[in-house]
Amino acid sequence: MNNIIFTVDKMFRLPDAGSLKAFADVALNDQIVIRGVRVLSGKKGLFVSMPQEQGKDNKWYDQVVCKTADTYERSAQAVLSYYRGQEACTNE
Repeated sequence: MNNIIFTVDKMFRLPDAGSLKAFADVALNDQIVIRGVRVLSGKKGLFVSMPQEQGKDNKWYDQVVCKTADTYERSAQAVLSYYRGQEACTNE
């Protein structure tokens, strides 16, 4: 799956929201958009979390799942690069 290109279409920064730093819309090959990707601050630094939805049992469930660690890492790299102000937010 090295032919997927991740780009950040939009980012909404939340400076006063505690550990939640931003929401992003991420495009895959300019064909599919994942809305609600989150940038969070944790004990080990910034990380990316895919959209989640709360079920009737009050547990949170991922709405988008990356099947490989490499795919997640490349998508997270695109989002975090954009968040840090690096406009070169695409990768292959």
